[in-house]
Amino acid sequence: MTVLVALAANLVIAAAKAAGGLATGSPALLSEAAHSVADSMNEVFLLAALRRCRRPADGRHPFGYGKERYFWSLLAAVGIFVMGGCFSFLQGVEALRSHERETTGGYVTGLAVLGVALAAEGASLLRALHQVREQPGKGLGGDPALRTVVAEDGTAVLGVLLAIGEMALHMVTGEVFWEAAASLSIGLLLVYVAYRLGKDARDQLIGEAVDPELRGRIRALLDAQPEIDSVATLLTMRLGLDSTLVAARIDLAPGLDSEDVETVSERIKRSVAETWPQADQVFLDVTEAPPKTS
Repeated sequence: MTVLVALAANLVIAAAKAAGGLATGSPALLSEAAHSVADSMNEVFLLAALRRCRRPADGRHPFGYGKERYFWSLLAAVGIFVMGGCFSFLQGVEALRSHERETTGGYVTGLAVLGVALAAEGASLLRALHQVREQPGKGLGGDPALRTVVAEDGTAVLGVLLAIGEMALHMVTGEVFWEAAASLSIGLLLVYVAYRLGKDARDQLIGEAVDPELRGRIRALLDAQPEIDSVATLLTMRLGLDSTLVAARIDLAPGLDSEDVETVSERIKRSVAETWPQADQVFLDVTEAPPKTS
């Protein structure tokens, strides 16, 4: 629902900014229009991610499709960089090369458009932050779609504030330099956001472990089992928002026969999964203890 709200807001805002930018010739307003278009495309990517990641596991993808979220989030980051950042840089450079004292007719309308955009972007950001607070166990680190929406809306609010300030300075001084500076600043902001979102998505796509605290808690649970002599290796990898792989090589205490090994192994795996429901793929490489002697 948060993504749908953000998409609807960005489509309306993009149309208003584009109309205002074309009417006034404001580089800052045109940069903000490109920013909103990029955000709209990214919401489409995120909707695709939310739909495709829910597909059940099959023969070709036995661990499911959870990483679809990270793939589409990576595309969203590329969209922010190309459609938002690069266009904003282009507008800024073109404005600096013009060497003209542009007129500011119609800028009051442009500022009004930005004021409406600020209210809409702020409302979308507040909704996304409210959803973050409703997910204390996951938060921004868990859902890449929610993280992207928060980043986009936060960047949009900052971008609109920059555009308003620089347009006002342009009106006072008559120098287009201020709007060129706004376009370049918006471009830098979008490139930074795209880099951070892309880096997070890349880390998840290539296989990122759970955070060290959770890994330590899993190891502590394994160490606490009376049948486990030692945990030689513990490997983890996030497979999706609600799916994690846990693989451990354990040495069992001596005195267990083959039937005991199987029973203990199943009980330990069940205990891990019950304690952390997201750990739905648990594998134990058991070093079998010598059989009992009579």
